[in-house]
Amino acid sequence: MAQDSMKKQRLHLVFGGELTTLTNVQFRDLDKLDIVGIFPDYESALAAWKAKAQMTVDNAHMRYFIVHMHRLLDPEND
Repeated sequence: MAQDSMKKQRLHLVFGGELTTLTNVQFRDLDKLDIVGIFPDYESALAAWKAKAQMTVDNAHMRYFIVHMHRLLDPEND
């Protein structure tokens, strides 16, 4: 019953890395991907994404992404 009152987890992964070009999503070096973390909701993932994106604003090839893991884990009940 206690879990029913809790907010449902919708896991999100935030990660990034340097792209080979500005026009596609292909990483320059997969060994250097920055895994920021897994977050329980979109709002906290967005805050982490914004912080990392702001830290790398001077590098046009650096990109961070938010992956909606909850959609991959349970695609029928999104």
